[in-house]
Amino acid sequence: MKNRIHFNVCERQEKVKEALFSAIESERTTIGYYNLPEQNIDDILNYSNAFSDDIETIVVLGIGGSSLGAKAIYEFIRPIKSPKRKLYFFESTDPLNIMAILAKIELEKTHFLVISKSGTTVETISIFKYLYKKQNSPSNYTFITDEGSGLDAFAKKIGSKVFYLPANVGGRFSVLSVVGLLPLALSGVDIKKLLVGANKVKESFFNDGYLKESLLNKAIFYAKYHTTYNINCLFAYSETLRYFSEWYVQLWGESLGKKQCNSAFNVGVTPIGLIGPKDQHSFLQLIVEGTRDKSVTFIKIEDFQNELTVPDIRLPHLESLDTLNGITFHDLITMQSDSVIEALKMQGDIPLDEIIIKQVNEESIGQLIYYYELLTSLVGQLINVNTYNQPGVESGKIILKDKLQKRYKND
Repeated sequence: MKNRIHFNVCERQEKVKEALFSAIESERTTIGYYNLPEQNIDDILNYSNAFSDDIETIVVLGIGGSSLGAKAIYEFIRPIKSPKRKLYFFESTDPLNIMAILAKIELEKTHFLVISKSGTTVETISIFKYLYKKQNSPSNYTFITDEGSGLDAFAKKIGSKVFYLPANVGGRFSVLSVVGLLPLALSGVDIKKLLVGANKVKESFFNDGYLKESLLNKAIFYAKYHTTYNINCLFAYSETLRYFSEWYVQLWGESLGKKQCNSAFNVGVTPIGLIGPKDQHSFLQLIVEGTRDKSVTFIKIEDFQNELTVPDIRLPHLESLDTLNGITFHDLITMQSDSVIEALKMQGDIPLDEIIIKQVNEESIGQLIYYYELLTSLVGQLINVNTYNQPGVESGKIILKDKLQKRYKND
């Protein structure tokens, strides 16, 4: 994994970097995600390896941090590695979405993973109730929750397997815990390699490796200019990264959009996920000629491991496009991203950087996941927010539960 930065951290920032690194080192003792790359995963692997071959489909019941990370990794790997089992996600109470997914699965050949840290997530439990009415065999369910939650008690009562989340790992930082690792292992993703990739970034950052300087510089820039460039566009040049972009939007938005600690000021950097080359034909116009409030990060794949080639044929009236003849689609999409980067550099006032991942595999996406988790924590420290809470989300949950309680009493 490489990171090329095309903006300047204008002033010498050595003291800021030292203080920031020290703060993250201190935080690492209390925030659990930092150490997930080195966890023992024997229980997850043993449980996964013992699964019956009769189970053809894994379904995750979860929302937000309970599903987005696993989905991002699964969809990244799927084009180049046939899954051992299909993996679906119930993430919405939209009845059309629920019925559409049910139409794709056979209940008797499906295992359900019910994931809720609190055990009281309205969306997850409502869908679980609907499915449990149809399929109530305890062996068809595995639960992932906090130890001692109501969901934990329910799972024990019916005799289903329960895995516990680490107490100090928040939902949107939980993809490298059992929350993401179990469904991925059951679908055939090599979770050992996933953690190897994450650990490479961890070691590089904490042991003065090649990524430490670029991560610190990016964080300092984003924090220093977070009121000027208050939108960060992630421009990923591969369809395999579509759901990674969704994961990034939740991670960045929910972690950094806050009131500052000991302050009434509201701060944050708005995340936008884009996919190239499709979004070159739409959102790029806003970046090039719109308000100068956006930074842009390009994610590129160095080796697509596929050499599809444009045929060497001539089409009447389209002779000007004979320049495409014989080019691989790998080279074409790389040229498209490089051309956009060059065009934006010419503007002179749009902060840019490139992340280059070697190829589509578990190690690469493990690196990318951990890189963005670290970057989020670094920026959170600098803009003085609590990166790991989400009071704005909780207020809506409280109102919803109150509405449900009133409706229940009135029925």
